[in-house]
Amino acid sequence: MFKRIRRDIQVIFERDPAVKNWIEAVLCYPGLHAIWVHRIAHWFYKHRWYVVARIISQIARFFTGIEIHPGATIGEGLFIDHGAGVIIGETAEIGDNVTIYQGVTLGGTGKEKGKRHPTIGNNVMISAGAKILGSFTVGDYAKIGAGAVVLHPVPPNSTVVGVPGRVVVQDGVRVGHELDHADIPDPVAKMFECLQHKIMQLENRLAELEGAQTQDTTG
Repeated sequence: MFKRIRRDIQVIFERDPAVKNWIEAVLCYPGLHAIWVHRIAHWFYKHRWYVVARIISQIARFFTGIEIHPGATIGEGLFIDHGAGVIIGETAEIGDNVTIYQGVTLGGTGKEKGKRHPTIGNNVMISAGAKILGSFTVGDYAKIGAGAVVLHPVPPNSTVVGVPGRVVVQDGVRVGHELDHADIPDPVAKMFECLQHKIMQLENRLAELEGAQTQDTTG
């Protein structure tokens, strides 16, 4: 138990340059608190104390803003950065050394029974606001871009972006057109550019018609 606690704290120093000392890590990281409480809730859940498990998880949600169902299975080395709005469903499975940022949802797509939440492989990074919905696997070393909505399996060593999520890099090779977070196109700006271009075409056409009308009048 103490070995796992030390590992949980060590993970923060490995992945967050903002942390200054172990006291700050223990007292000021809600992701760490949520993981610790989840282990307690998960123990009760496995022993069929379902109501007690849910009460414990709801208390953790109130204090951390992170909702982890007590039935979820979590490996070692999970780091939840910031954590606000993170939701992890009942049948979700998370491998080792996974990083999750704020606003991430590991959810289902309906009211189906049984395995209905995703399985996350080892060494996966899930960026802020990403939604992974359904019972499928995200392969080892995959990266899910910010705001992506993933509805299908993700191969190992892949990068997924967009809505719906699509693979843009696999095994270090671009698949189609890769989009960096800073270069994701703005659809509203694109629409205004198209409107501006159309207005310029109409103005030019109007100027041509007015010029032709003036020539006919003077002629």
